[in-house]
Amino acid sequence: MDQLNNNVLIETKRLKKYFPTPNGFLHAVDDVNITINKGETLGIVGESGCGKSTLGRVILRLHDATSGDVFYDGLNINEFSENEMRLMRQNMQIIFQDPYASLNPRMTVAEIIEEPLRLHKIYKTKAETRARVEELMELVGLPMRSYNAYPHEFDGGRRQRVVIARALAINPQFIVCDEPVSALDVSVQAQIINLLMNLQKQMDLTYMFISHDLSVVKHISNNIGVMYLGQLIEKSTKQEIFNRPLHPYTIALLSAIPSINVMEKSKKIILKGEITSPINPKPGCRFAARCPFATDECISRSPVFREVLPGHFVACHRCEEILSKTLQYDI
Repeated sequence: MDQLNNNVLIETKRLKKYFPTPNGFLHAVDDVNITINKGETLGIVGESGCGKSTLGRVILRLHDATSGDVFYDGLNINEFSENEMRLMRQNMQIIFQDPYASLNPRMTVAEIIEEPLRLHKIYKTKAETRARVEELMELVGLPMRSYNAYPHEFDGGRRQRVVIARALAINPQFIVCDEPVSALDVSVQAQIINLLMNLQKQMDLTYMFISHDLSVVKHISNNIGVMYLGQLIEKSTKQEIFNRPLHPYTIALLSAIPSINVMEKSKKIILKGEITSPINPKPGCRFAARCPFATDECISRSPVFREVLPGHFVACHRCEEILSKTLQYDI
């Protein structure tokens, strides 16, 4: 951990998570290094199956890492015992993608929100617990009449508000938001995003926001990391990522964002080629088979994740040529 930067809350070093399969090990998270400052949001984007959600779960130790370290405020939680980790859970929570699947249909809203309070024995009396549940319901915009309601009585937006209230119950500092709005209608998505941003300001929360929707990530994030087949391939501020993307995959992702300007000519980049298998991947860039700029070096030697511009990290052999406009997509 960088002792000079006291503002860093979350840091990973060479974090890996491999899952055994009949054909070898699936590299779900492979050598990922990230930092998240206190009170900020790191957006993680990429295609389905790139390892975004697994990364979030490994940071929270819902999955144990294959190797590497996860630091929370300077403490290496991968070295924590089970009891130490149980206490650490009060500082680290998660909001899941599907609010209905993450709620017990046999429990009322009040019972769901108070469950972490009971598990961690936060309050001694029922009156204190009820007061905290009512406070949380008001905080996330749930009416008191829903206190004894069940999840099936709500729409997706209200269910996600219940999930958020449960995550906030024990006053965490860090929350992994695992595609928290992708299962919701567009109009409801905006409400939940605004709620998360308001809560962040009120409670000085730190987020890792996982999504495949770049527009949403741009709205909520301070910094953005782009993942491809288990690896972090580009990371910088959201302004840098959107204004000056340097990895061919990031450029292609950004081209897919719909434009509201009907007069603007479509510049969508269609990627071709086979996706490299994440099971026992060979050396080389994992995007090479789909990259129009790939050379023999890209195929044979893995690129280093390096700082190309101040605060702008990229894993690409040819990113300097993209930066100098020597290489451009033919679109």
